[in-house]
Amino acid sequence: MDPLLYLAGVVVLFLLWIRVKGLDYVIIHQRWIFVCLFLLPLSVIFDVYYYVRAWLIFKMCSAPKLHDQRVRDIQRQVREWRKEGGKNYMCTGRPGWLTVSLRVGKYKKTHKNIMINMMDILEVDTKRQVVRVEPLANMGQLTALLNSIGWTLPVLPELDDLTVGGLVMGTGIESSSHIYGLFQHICVAYELVLADGSLVRCTEVSEDNSDLFHAVPWSCGTLGFLVAAEIKIVPAKQWVKLRYEPVRGLENICKRFTEASQNKQNTFVEGIQYTLDSAVIMTGTMMDHAEPDKINRIGLHFKPWFFKHVEGYLNGDCTGVEYIPLRQYYHRHTRSIFWELQDIIPFGNNPVFRWLFGWMVPPKISLLKLTQGETIRRLYEQHHVVQDMLIPMKHLQAAITCFHQDIDVYPLWLCPFLLPPSRGMVHPKGQEEELYVDIGAYGEPKVKHFEAKASTRQLEKFVRDVHGFQMLYADVYMDREEFWEMFDGQLYHRLREELGCKEAFPEVYDKICKSARH
Repeated sequence: MDPLLYLAGVVVLFLLWIRVKGLDYVIIHQRWIFVCLFLLPLSVIFDVYYYVRAWLIFKMCSAPKLHDQRVRDIQRQVREWRKEGGKNYMCTGRPGWLTVSLRVGKYKKTHKNIMINMMDILEVDTKRQVVRVEPLANMGQLTALLNSIGWTLPVLPELDDLTVGGLVMGTGIESSSHIYGLFQHICVAYELVLADGSLVRCTEVSEDNSDLFHAVPWSCGTLGFLVAAEIKIVPAKQWVKLRYEPVRGLENICKRFTEASQNKQNTFVEGIQYTLDSAVIMTGTMMDHAEPDKINRIGLHFKPWFFKHVEGYLNGDCTGVEYIPLRQYYHRHTRSIFWELQDIIPFGNNPVFRWLFGWMVPPKISLLKLTQGETIRRLYEQHHVVQDMLIPMKHLQAAITCFHQDIDVYPLWLCPFLLPPSRGMVHPKGQEEELYVDIGAYGEPKVKHFEAKASTRQLEKFVRDVHGFQMLYADVYMDREEFWEMFDGQLYHRLREELGCKEAFPEVYDKICKSARH
C-alpha cells in the first residue's frame, strides 16, 4: 500500500507543478516528460491495434470484399461533391497530423474532405511477384507480412509509419535504390478515383493510361484519389551482411561513396556523415546464413540507436562486419527517427532508459505533431531543419559543402538512387539514367546566420542549378516559377486539363508551398 500512496503523491505533485507552470511551458521546455508519460504509451496502443487489425483482416480474407465497398463509397462522395456544384477543391479526409510529414496543411479546413479509410494489404501474388495494397497500408505492415512469407519490397523506405499512398504521391527511397530507383519505380499499377468519380487503372503500357501512370508520382493527390497500388516484390533472405567503413576527408568520402553506389554487387549502400570531413559508409548484401559471432539484432529495444552504433566505428577508426536480421535492418533508423529523437528525449540512448522504456520507442510522429502546439511548431520551423535534397552524384562534394555553409546540420544521411528517364515530374536532364544521391538533413542548424526561409532558399537554388529535386514533404520556399523550373510540369498540366482536375484539386505547388499553410 505504501508504494501506491507514494506514487499517488508523486502524481499529485506533478499535476500541481503543471498547473503552476502551465501546460504550454511543460510541453515546450520539458517536452520529454509529456512524451515519456503520455505519448509513448499511446504509441504502443496505436501499434498494437493496427497490427492486430491488419493481421485479422488478412487472415480472414475479407480485405478484397471490403476494398470494393470502400472504393464505391469514395466514388459516391466525389459524385455528391459534383452534384453540389463542386464549390471547393477536394482532398483526402485524413487529418493532417496523421501524416509523417512535419507539415500540417491548413487546406484541410477549407477543402471538401473525402473520407478514405483504406489501410489493408489486399493480395500477395508470388507468381506475378506483386503485392496489391491500399493507400494507407504502411511499411511496418508490409515488412511484417512479406518477410514472414519470404518476400520483400525491392525498395522499402525506412520508417514504419510511411504509407504507400504517401510514397506514391510523394516519393520514397532506401539504401537499395541505387539498383531499383525510387519507390515509384517499383510500382507497376495504380488505381485511382478521378474528379468525375470514375475508377481507372493505369500502368506503364501505352494503351493502359500510361501518361497518368507517369504523372501520378510527386503529384501529391492533385490528379485523383489513389485507392490501390500494385508493387513489385522480390525473394527475401534472412540476414543482411553489413560492412562498416569509416572514411575521412570530404573528397575521399565522395569518391568512396560513389564507387560503392556504382557497384551493383552491393544490395544496400548508405552513408552517415558526422562532420564535413568524416563519415561511415555502409554496404550490405542479403544472406541466407550468418556467422553466429557476428550477429547484431539491432532492433531489440535495449540496443543502442543505430546512428550511435555506427558512430562507434568512426570513433574507433576501424572497419567491421555484422549480420543483421532483414526486417531489423530495414527499420534500423525507426527507433530514433533517424537522429531526431535525441532532441525530444535527450537521454533516450542511455542504457538504463533503453532497458526500461526502449520497447515503447519511438513515439508516433503523428502524435508528436498533434500535441506540439503552435509555439513549438514555430520554434521548429525557425530553428530546425528537416530536408531531403536529391542531387546528381557528380555534384555530391559541392552539395555537401553547400549544406555545410548554409545550415551546418550533422549527421547528414547519404542514400544513392538510380533515376531513369521519364515523362513525369522528376527525371534526369538527358535521356539516359543517372545516379543521384539523397542528402537528408535533420536537426538544429549550427550556422550563426541561419534564417529558415533565406537559408532554405539558398539550398533550393543550388539544387535547381545542378538539376536536382527537393522532396515535397518538407517546407518549400520556392515561388511558382522556381518550382516549375525544378520540376517538369508538362505532362502534369496537360493531364490536369484533360481530366478536369483544375476545378477539383489544387495545383501541387499550391498544396505544398508555405502559403497553403498560413
